[in-house]
Amino acid sequence: MRSFAEDSRDDCCFGPALVETREAVVVPGIIAPFIGLPAMWFKNIFIYRLPADHSITAATLEAKLALKPLQPCSGLDKQSMGWVSCRQDDRLVHVLNQQILFALGVEQKLLPATIINRFAKERVADIEAQQGYKPGRRELKEIKQAVTEELLPRAFALQRTTYAWLDLVNGRLIIEAASAARADELLGLLAKTMDDFPVKLLRAELSPVAAMTDWLAAELAPSGFSIDQELELRAAGDSRATVRYANHALEGGEILAHIATGKRATRLGLTWNDRISFVLTEQLQIKRLDFLDIIKEESGSMAETDDEMFELDFTLMTGELARMLSDLTAALGGELKSH
Repeated sequence: MRSFAEDSRDDCCFGPALVETREAVVVPGIIAPFIGLPAMWFKNIFIYRLPADHSITAATLEAKLALKPLQPCSGLDKQSMGWVSCRQDDRLVHVLNQQILFALGVEQKLLPATIINRFAKERVADIEAQQGYKPGRRELKEIKQAVTEELLPRAFALQRTTYAWLDLVNGRLIIEAASAARADELLGLLAKTMDDFPVKLLRAELSPVAAMTDWLAAELAPSGFSIDQELELRAAGDSRATVRYANHALEGGEILAHIATGKRATRLGLTWNDRISFVLTEQLQIKRLDFLDIIKEESGSMAETDDEMFELDFTLMTGELARMLSDLTAALGGELKSH
């Protein structure tokens, strides 16, 4: 009978090779840094409000984060979470003008079910050849568990990073994440790290659905904003009939007719002051953020090194995005007073 070590030597999920991706490094049992500094332009964000009486400072945050750094997955651990440097040095927070950047690191072992099943099938065939009968259901389960325990310590580990920006000036926490699950993952560990971290999702007096629908019906965006060419309209009730537009002018009778039949805007592309374009969702999530060329040119023309570029990008991003979020909140009637 061949050992798993022999059988898995050439398998894509095992071995000493290093595989780098845009957001992660895959390597067995080693926490490896990214190559170069990450670009500081958020793409998808969730917005949270800090309590008015919070006492968070950069120093207290860094001291707490240092208690839970990312550690490599050990033994039979399938996942490990902890805080990592966002600048590939020994600092867990980056601070500039009361704007704080920090990052959650997650390491996950790559052990696909197809690999487990393949090795388990080989083990079952060996048992059947030696004993003359097929293992029962309970024994099959035990074989799979044994295979998992043998392969897991040698599986590659995939690392990914989720960034968070703490805006102490405006009392907001911004998490860069495309899904609520990723944002909740960071919030969950942050609450454990800080003992308590009572943030709430930003809520406005006007629901985004009502506001976006009114802007379309009036064919007039709020001050400082313009309507782009992306839209999702959805009917209420059981049918939930949905119409989507992409790269399509959103003026005229067709859009108004959909609204007249009861459809409401659930996603709308907007541009703020010709500087930031984005898609606003019904949950007040900001997706597909794009800092337009004029902003990036400002940092590119002034920076000479990667460190300078990182500093300028972070300064420009936080400054522009903070103002845009304030204007957007105002366009939605201001923050919900009971929030």
